[in-house]
Amino acid sequence: MASPVRVWLNRTYAENVFFMDQLRRNPADRAVEIHATHGDPDSPVLAAADTADLEPEGLSPAAYVEYALDQCARRGIDVFVPRLHQSAVVAHRAEFEAAGTALLAPSARAVALFEDKVVAYEAVRAIGVPVPPWWRVRTADELVLAVEELEAGGHRACFKPASGAGGVGFRMVTRDPFSLAHLNGFPSPSVPLPLVVEALRAAEEPVDWLVMPRLEQPEVSVDCLTGPDDRVRLAVGRTKNGRRRGFTLHERWLAPARRIAEEFGLHHLSNVQFRMYGDRPVLMDVNTRPAGGLHQLALCGVNVPWAALRLALGDDPGELEPPFLGQDYAVVSGPRPLRPVSLPHQRADLPDLPGLPAVPAPAAAPAAVEAPAPASSAPAGLS
Repeated sequence: MASPVRVWLNRTYAENVFFMDQLRRNPADRAVEIHATHGDPDSPVLAAADTADLEPEGLSPAAYVEYALDQCARRGIDVFVPRLHQSAVVAHRAEFEAAGTALLAPSARAVALFEDKVVAYEAVRAIGVPVPPWWRVRTADELVLAVEELEAGGHRACFKPASGAGGVGFRMVTRDPFSLAHLNGFPSPSVPLPLVVEALRAAEEPVDWLVMPRLEQPEVSVDCLTGPDDRVRLAVGRTKNGRRRGFTLHERWLAPARRIAEEFGLHHLSNVQFRMYGDRPVLMDVNTRPAGGLHQLALCGVNVPWAALRLALGDDPGELEPPFLGQDYAVVSGPRPLRPVSLPHQRADLPDLPGLPAVPAPAAAPAAVEAPAPASSAPAGLS
């Protein structure tokens, strides 16, 4: 009987409780034990793991690598899926491999490239993948110039940090004066240009923003599984148009995603996002990590986390294609357990590891995490 595979996810998104579920419900019926670390003691990921630790705060990237190597050695980690300090971790891939831990993460070159959206856009455009027009701005005057050029072309301007993830810092620029209209209803991502300019001129340091036109739906996120030989094993698009979600295998989305993954060494799991600029798809963003919605591909009959784990362990799953495209769906929230005390725990039926005190895992309280639900009986797919 094969020994359990020991997997570590560090400070990952709450949605990755589903990633963990799929690893455990793998088609090979292989035992998987999951270790999780996080800075938030109430992360559902900690409750879903077999063993868990709170991460130390304030570590430099170099110090975090030392912490991670220690975790892998002490916990007997076979596969590490890094999110926090991913760039520093993958730069030390050889040290993790020497410790017996495979990294489920892209090449150091890919992670470094896609940390900066401007550098990424330049590199992607150079290989022939369409990108939207953009301006890199650091001052109020540069922002105004970029907004005026976009508006002159009939576009609405938006901005976001040149580095970052998860839509943090994204705002749309409006010329409407600030009024009660901005305070009624739900908070809006729209901000009046004069307020942004005022804030920039009052700031002590320059910003580093990417200004571009607001891109239109549909948004298509292509989840890719790529081997260390730079060959894509799986590419499936998840479509988003308002609340409605679906799937697509149309090459207008998959072909540029494959080219990016193969050209830049986006090994293992990545996510390439497109939106519409006029009548053609353009690149919006590239994530060098598993997407939070990756688990939704289970609606197409594929267990992508398990295929990625096999690939990281050197067991190549070969070319994969979903046997069908799941029906359209919407994403709704549902309860997931939380641990009622803010302490790391060990699963009661696992043996203690040397030097690590065992803490019983008590009953848990629920927290809400998003999960897919069918939206219609119509077949998915986007032409």
